[in-house]
Amino acid sequence: MIEMGYAVRRKSAVGLAVVLPLLLASLSGCSSAPKNDTFDLSAAAPVSTSHNASRRQLLVPDPTALKALDSEQILVRVSPSEIQYLSNSQWGDRLPRMVQSKLVEAFENSGRLGGVGKPGQGLAIDFQLVSDIRAFEIETAGGDRAVVEISAKLLNDRNGTIKSQKVFRAAVPSRGSQNAAYVAALDRAFAQVSAEIVEWTLGNL
Repeated sequence: MIEMGYAVRRKSAVGLAVVLPLLLASLSGCSSAPKNDTFDLSAAAPVSTSHNASRRQLLVPDPTALKALDSEQILVRVSPSEIQYLSNSQWGDRLPRMVQSKLVEAFENSGRLGGVGKPGQGLAIDFQLVSDIRAFEIETAGGDRAVVEISAKLLNDRNGTIKSQKVFRAAVPSRGSQNAAYVAALDRAFAQVSAEIVEWTLGNL
């Protein structure tokens, strides 16, 4: 019985001696793995508009989105029914939070609203801009292009009625096949859509 116990202990020690180098090699490989490039959307440029809603205050909640878009991953659509994610790249935050932040910034830069903000900032709200991100992706079928599509509803916060709603869409060709070129195309498409959303919103307040 003593010899059997010794044999078991010896076998365990040998196994541990083999496992430890493999584990250390695995950890070393993880630490040297390349990190993803992180991208942001450009600061919103002031929108040129004649509309003025200086007596209105607007709330911009988080846009809704399907799970495939509600993340830091950059979506690539390779066919109508198949999606992938751009390798070695990511957004700096969840996409809906980035879209929300840039929309608020665009409204602020317009200088045409009495106030605009996010939930929890204590505004006396007149209207809410309720939005849904339908597409924010690179399409590779038939030529690489960035597609951004956002539906928007202008909700009267006093009575809960929808004053107006519209779908905004932009498709912009990519100027290259590198990750940075794809993201730049998405940035240009979103700039077009966000400018249209601001113009439309101010015209309906």
